[in-house]
Amino acid sequence: MRTHTDVLIIGGGQAGLSAAYFLHRFGLGDRYQLLDHAPGPGGAWQFRWPTLTLAAANRVHDLPGFGLVEALGGDCDAYPASTAVPDYFAQYEKRFGLHVERPVHVRSVTRDGDGFRVHLRPDPAGEKPTEITTGALINATGTWDRPFIPHIPGIEDFGGRQLHTHDYTGPEEFAGKRVLVVGAGISAVQLLIEIARNAPGVQTFWCSRREPSFDPTPFTPEKGRAAVARVDERVRAGLPPTSVVSVTGLALTPAIDAARRDGILTWRPMFTRITETGVCWDCGGTGSDGTAETALDVDVIFWNTGFRSSLDHLSPLRLREPGGGITMTGRLATVVADDPRIQLLGYGPSASTIGANRAGREAARTVADLLEVQTV
Repeated sequence: MRTHTDVLIIGGGQAGLSAAYFLHRFGLGDRYQLLDHAPGPGGAWQFRWPTLTLAAANRVHDLPGFGLVEALGGDCDAYPASTAVPDYFAQYEKRFGLHVERPVHVRSVTRDGDGFRVHLRPDPAGEKPTEITTGALINATGTWDRPFIPHIPGIEDFGGRQLHTHDYTGPEEFAGKRVLVVGAGISAVQLLIEIARNAPGVQTFWCSRREPSFDPTPFTPEKGRAAVARVDERVRAGLPPTSVVSVTGLALTPAIDAARRDGILTWRPMFTRITETGVCWDCGGTGSDGTAETALDVDVIFWNTGFRSSLDHLSPLRLREPGGGITMTGRLATVVADDPRIQLLGYGPSASTIGANRAGREAARTVADLLEVQTV
């Protein structure tokens, strides 16, 4: 591992690999390094729950130049995402000779003259450097390492179990339990249905801050562009990005429609307090079945409340605005407005599987322009 590089990519998921691929395409194949903190290829996919298949994983998009079906062969929809995607990414790295170093843990990034100094966690074997300097930075660290749980009064008093999507391993662990699923995104709905249908003797409940909206119409390219445009507008204004679901609603799939008919998706408004035995509504609340709630005893609170961007290592650069967001610019809003030497992938409109590839190409092209490399 070199102690200086012209371009440093942090993060070996889809966005990071896409950026590395295009750096090769733009003539920078010998001028970058990619640092990944995971033990092996696959990005966050290698840590997903074993029941998540490629069919249910929002249709994982191909990386540029070498498709998933070509790599794995045949119909892949039934493959577990936690093993199939790492296999695919490993083949991809080898096929294109990408310069990936792992596991390498970035502690912080500071400015250093005309570039940056990247501080690393010491290698136990003492074989790797503790610092790397670079002229340009492509950050592709995603969100998996920053699960978000909102602070609700009494959260420390709950005597049962609390876990996040990040910690989920399968429905069997909830057998015979009263489980409250919290969240209005696709993960909350999918896992609520999975637990309700597969955990023997389980009782499930569901609530969220906003009432979920189900859209029976197909998800069209126009809807996708509108959602991306909303997120793009926010990050260009320095505001924290919002989720795509908050803009588009949840697609009403056959599985979701059946769960609604079976009473699994009975929604309740967000509780106001957590008690030792469950949750309560100080002002009362009325669910989608018209039931008024005051208290609910449960064994498990399962937070499906999303993730935040893993950007703590960039804190010394002071990129955030007073409102909590980072002002972005560039054609695809991948460039930090205050410092165009920094590209953020997986932040804002590029935080999707399809968006990651376009963002990787744009980040590589922007860096090539900074280094005055002729691109095609």
